[in-house]
Amino acid sequence: MLRSLDIRDMLIIDRLELEFQPGLNVLTGETGAGKSILLDSLGFVLGWRGRADLVRAGAEQGEVIAVFDLPKDHDASAVLKELDIETEDGELILRRVNTLEGRKTAWVNDRRVSGDVLRRLSEVLVELHGQHDDRGLLNPRGHRQLLDAFGGLDALLTRTRVAWKSLSTARKALAEAEARQESLKAEEEFLRHAVGEFDKLGPEPGEEAKLDAERRLMQSAEKIAADVAKAHQAISYDGGEGMLSDALKWLEGASEKAEGRLDSAIESLGRALNELAEAQADVESCIESLRFNPHELETVEERLFAIRGLARKHGVLPDALSDFADGLRAKLDALDSGAGDISKLKAFVKEAEVAYSASTESLTAARLKAAKDLDAMMAKELAPLKMERAVFATEIAEGEAGPEGVDAVAFTVATNPGAPAGPLGKIASGGELSRFLLALKVCLTRDQTGVTMIFDEIDRGVGGATADAVGRRLKALADEGQVLVVTHSPQVAALGGHHWRVSKRVEAGVTLSEVLPLDDPSRIDELARMLSGDTITEAAREAARALLAG
Repeated sequence: MLRSLDIRDMLIIDRLELEFQPGLNVLTGETGAGKSILLDSLGFVLGWRGRADLVRAGAEQGEVIAVFDLPKDHDASAVLKELDIETEDGELILRRVNTLEGRKTAWVNDRRVSGDVLRRLSEVLVELHGQHDDRGLLNPRGHRQLLDAFGGLDALLTRTRVAWKSLSTARKALAEAEARQESLKAEEEFLRHAVGEFDKLGPEPGEEAKLDAERRLMQSAEKIAADVAKAHQAISYDGGEGMLSDALKWLEGASEKAEGRLDSAIESLGRALNELAEAQADVESCIESLRFNPHELETVEERLFAIRGLARKHGVLPDALSDFADGLRAKLDALDSGAGDISKLKAFVKEAEVAYSASTESLTAARLKAAKDLDAMMAKELAPLKMERAVFATEIAEGEAGPEGVDAVAFTVATNPGAPAGPLGKIASGGELSRFLLALKVCLTRDQTGVTMIFDEIDRGVGGATADAVGRRLKALADEGQVLVVTHSPQVAALGGHHWRVSKRVEAGVTLSEVLPLDDPSRIDELARMLSGDTITEAAREAARALLAG
């Protein structure tokens, strides 16, 4: 329930504090007095999108504070828990500030929040409705959602959304697989030829560098071989080894008489002979490796050039040829196995289609039942509103398949027997539309608890007994919670449990709006004004007393 509304420096309101009550709260006043400003201010603190120039002229910023009393287990509690915002004794305080520059800042129970948070809370705190409905009652695009909410079809909707997602995923996978298959088929000739080339050549990582080194070695082998042979001759056959051996033998013979002076030399010569022997072995191994057949050079060059040519052909480095070939083979394998994969995916799509169809059939059946119930309830609601001859019908036709099923839903009306039915907003006149919307709002919100319902001139275009009927329905609706009504109808205003008058005053050349709670005498004067105009007669007062008494 909306307990209070505190408005500061918004449009033509400098400071206003309103304390609301359960039941039917009515606000009246002359046109232009500022009743719509109250709703603009409430919409602002609830995060609704509205006019931008809200700050009062001469003020640096405007501010609105709305205080709600939340019953236990109110739907807002889930939002607050998600945001980790605590409430004390069920009190919820929304505060929002708007600067001249248009910067908006909001708090919920002193916790800084975004406008989106306010809008989420507003969905479970307040229902605003007027002749120019902004919540989808006149827009057929929202009728399916309203019918689903009326019928309590959340479980079926969830099942249908899951089935649609599975179907969409399966169809997407199939389409992608078929596209890949078509693309691979276009490459099939190239793939098979290229893989054949790779299989025939069989290049390996690092092979190009190895072949290049072998080729360069072979090309310079003759010169290298001559130099190595000379070196081998020098250390072997020209006496290098023999002279060192003789020298070692002579020193060893003299070492006994040298009293240790030759020990170091003998050790060094021994090491030198060992090193020389190893060098001889390495040189001989090199000589052996340099012996090659000229045909070997030709073979190495042919393979080296083949690998480099294949790399250039495919635009990759020689060392990447093996991985590139693996990629081509993978594509070829995918092409060969693609038909089987597509068959499996088609089976998945078929299964998903069957599941989605079964879900939508159940949802359509539930919608048809909900539509029948809504139409019957609307008939009961229209009768006390002096529209017992009007017909409200919920039409369900086949629409485009999607996550919410395959149904197109539209609310239609026929205002007189035998008259053609048509869209709610086009067939009904202003007064009829007000009553249709009131009845529809009552039906669609029958299970809502703890929601403040606001009706902005819902009684426009009606008067007399019809206005009285509208007022009595609003009063009955308010008996179940809290209803705020902005009205020009004295019949509706007289039925309110709490009454405020909105008026304008001029201070220092500045127009300001004020809202005053009315006691019984002032309420009689306000109703008399609504009945007779600016000049209040005693007859008008008597009529006002009669309305209050009735």
